[in-house]
Amino acid sequence: MQERNFILTDVMKTGDNQSYEQFINKHSLTGQEFDMTGEFYTLHNYKFNLYTRKFAIIDMRIHNDRLNGNLHYTKDLNYRLHYLHNHGFKFIIGNPWESYHNINTQVFMANKKLHKIDIPFEYFTWVGGVSWFWNLMQEKHSKHKFVFDHSNKKYNFLFLNKFPRQHRLQLFQRMKDNNLLDKSLYTFLGLKENPIRLPEEYELPWCKPEDYPQWGLDQDLYEKPYNDTGFSLISETNDTNDEVFITEKLWKPIIAKHIFIVHGNYHYLKTLKEIGFKTFDNFFDESYDNHADKNKRIESIIDLCKKLKDTDWKKMYASTEAIREHNYETFFNKTKLQKVINKELSRWLEFFDSSQVSTRKS
Repeated sequence: MQERNFILTDVMKTGDNQSYEQFINKHSLTGQEFDMTGEFYTLHNYKFNLYTRKFAIIDMRIHNDRLNGNLHYTKDLNYRLHYLHNHGFKFIIGNPWESYHNINTQVFMANKKLHKIDIPFEYFTWVGGVSWFWNLMQEKHSKHKFVFDHSNKKYNFLFLNKFPRQHRLQLFQRMKDNNLLDKSLYTFLGLKENPIRLPEEYELPWCKPEDYPQWGLDQDLYEKPYNDTGFSLISETNDTNDEVFITEKLWKPIIAKHIFIVHGNYHYLKTLKEIGFKTFDNFFDESYDNHADKNKRIESIIDLCKKLKDTDWKKMYASTEAIREHNYETFFNKTKLQKVINKELSRWLEFFDSSQVSTRKS
């Protein structure tokens, strides 16, 4: 039996409803249809009694901090939420650009820091997880023809950092202390004093260096830094132990068919394998992924980098070709991506159907 679901993809039309709809439309859930609109004022065109479930997404991306202090926004949002609730809608806080950790500690502090408003009804928080940036990067790069050449390496590590989060600063300092960046390409754009950029020849040639990483340019991909380095050392957005958040920081080296080491969440690599990718545990020690202690995780990565800095690159890339090709093909495989999108949307359906609703995770 086919079930029809209705989604108002942006209650206030202040966010990114088109990207949300593109994401949802990639699903392959059996027996589920989704009708969507991003316009509150078009709801009269829909017969609500025809739908099994009705959702309304409240866009809470950090870019909406421009609305801070606007009493008209607060009043209008409150009116719309009550109207939708009275018509059987359930609510989704839409912030797939972030992790739970970011939302609860940095972005809008449980809905109060950003909009100074409490959501008066039960809601489900939609965060990035493993699906959002995979979809975003696949959509952005699926038609681009890259030219990667891993036959001649000049540098050891490609270590790209933007914002100086504590775990990144710690890894960066430990790499410096052990002279592991002496023959590497690295950045730290967000340092208040003396921000570090790539040499000009490795910057994105289609933008001004001062523009990066604004306007999504950090999701762009330039071959030269990957062609000339042996490993991507990725310091992800978070290093927490209670979720895995995968961003463009991983997907770029996978598209580039680059070997990677990830300083990220506990069991990040384990999660990556669970969704169909392969890692390099047959070629070097990836036990850092199994350290719940964050300091031990960093020290394990440092020990690994010490061993890898003198690697025979040609031999390593020849040996890992099958893994790197597998990851590239898996990344661009629409069916593989559909599976993780289906899992996310299934959580929404379960949230609607469940009488025990969590305001954080379902």
